[in-house]
Formats: sequence, C-alpha cells, structure tokens
Amino acid sequence: MEVSKETEQKIGQLQMFEQSLQSFLGQKQQFQVQLVEAESALNELESAEKAYKIIGSIMVEADKNELKADLQSRKEVLELRIKTMEKQEAQVREKASKLQSEILKKIKKED
Repeated sequence: MEVSKETEQKIGQLQMFEQSLQSFLGQKQQFQVQLVEAESALNELESAEKAYKIIGSIMVEADKNELKADLQSRKEVLELRIKTMEKQEAQVREKASKLQSEILKKIKKED
C-alpha cells in the first residue's frame, strides 16, 4: 500500500503527539507523587509535637507553623501544575484524535 507524502507527514505528527502525551503522563505522575508526599507530611505535622526540615543532607528543627505554611503552599502549586498538565494533555489528545481521523480518511481514499 502506497501512502502520500502528506499522509506520511501527518503520521509523523501523530507520533509526536503520542510522545508528548507520554511525556505529560510521566510529569503528571511525578507531580502526583509529590502531592501525596506533601499531603502526608501535612497530616503527620498535625499530630507532631516537634517539626523537622531536611536541608541538604541534615535534618534541623523547624517552626511547625512555617513548615505547615510551606507545605500548604507547595501542595497548592502541585495541584495547579497537575491541573495545567491535565488541560495540556486533553488538548493534545483532542488534536491527536482529529489527526488520526484525518489520516484514516486519507488512507481509505488512497486504497
């Protein structure tokens, strides 16, 4: 079966969309893991008498309220990043779906 140059280019573009989706999924997973860690740390902080923060390779005592504020801020940033990644992922999925439909139509016409 012979496909046109245009169809080949569109197939290449579709493959790039798929790679982008894989990249988004990997990044989103990393953010989700970090979010779970931040939430877990916040929960542990509620019942802790003393709070510690890791700086470099050492652990130092930290003000519990400051640490809580830092973790809450980090949690909000991670939630925002995840939402942004999900929007980008949805846009790429939509483009990929449209392109896939175009490619299938062209291939059927070329047959």
